[in-house]
Amino acid sequence: MDFILKKKLKFYTKAFLKFFNMIIIALGIIIAIVCIKYKPMYKVSISGEEIGYVENKQALEELLKEGITESTSKNIDDIHLNEEPEYELKLVDRTENTEEKTLVEELKEEVTVTYKYYEIAVEENVIEKVDTSEDAEKLVEEIKQDNNNEEVKLSIVEKYTQNEEEIDTSDLEVAKVNVQDKVENTIEEIEQQKEEEERLNALPSINGIKLAVTPIEGKITSRYGASSSIRKSTHTGLDISAVQGTDIKVVADGTVIAASYSGSYGNLVKIDHGNGVATWYAHTSKMYVKVGDTVKAGDVIAAVGSTGNSTGPHLHLEIRVNGEHVNPQKYLYNN
Repeated sequence: MDFILKKKLKFYTKAFLKFFNMIIIALGIIIAIVCIKYKPMYKVSISGEEIGYVENKQALEELLKEGITESTSKNIDDIHLNEEPEYELKLVDRTENTEEKTLVEELKEEVTVTYKYYEIAVEENVIEKVDTSEDAEKLVEEIKQDNNNEEVKLSIVEKYTQNEEEIDTSDLEVAKVNVQDKVENTIEEIEQQKEEEERLNALPSINGIKLAVTPIEGKITSRYGASSSIRKSTHTGLDISAVQGTDIKVVADGTVIAASYSGSYGNLVKIDHGNGVATWYAHTSKMYVKVGDTVKAGDVIAAVGSTGNSTGPHLHLEIRVNGEHVNPQKYLYNN
């Protein structure tokens, strides 16, 4: 009995192994056929829309970065896909076109590129743009060494943009020439400002108002406080003779508060300079301003004449502080 059972078991085992081998061979043939006709690929989709197939996800992303880098600026700081592609492993007919470059062009439409560059500013005014921080630092250091001038402020500003046209960077040598020119101009401007400040500081002033301009050039014919047969009281101003029609300039910035005929003063222009300071210009032949006009030091406001109580062409100049006349020679014509 045992012999019969063993013989049957051996028979069925052989039959099973034979059947199993046939299955393995069949599967191998099927797999071979599939491998010959198909290949494993990743289907790539954006927002659920299929855009193609690739063999390698990482390789596609590298190709995308390379493609963007080759076609755009070297100033790329970041490449960001607005929406990450979806990948699904598929068996695809080997005849299917799976050109990754085509996918790269499709994905470029879904990319935001951020660019980085560096601005060079002189006294906070942007003069040049360069590509790298190394270029910017080298340029600033060389400019500082060449000029040895600490008064000129050079600064570097790191800038980011998604608009490639904004970059417009310069070659390092070109940038250096442009920045150097601006630095030299700035140094000259600083020196001119210092000279102007020194000049302004040297100007005569009254109640903080700088008297920047002499109204006319001429000979003083009557001084402040002088007595005369043509006046009822001492002289309240300064008389300077000049040719009829000579331009009269205002001594400081201010506002016209009077411009009309005024008795013995004749044609009289009054300028309010603020801080209680006013100047009067009398006996003029013509008045070129009107009440309410704003004037700057040196503006021509009238012409020399002999109107009113006058013995000949001259300017009668008065300076008044809080309504009281003071001697103009303390501030003007004091030589």
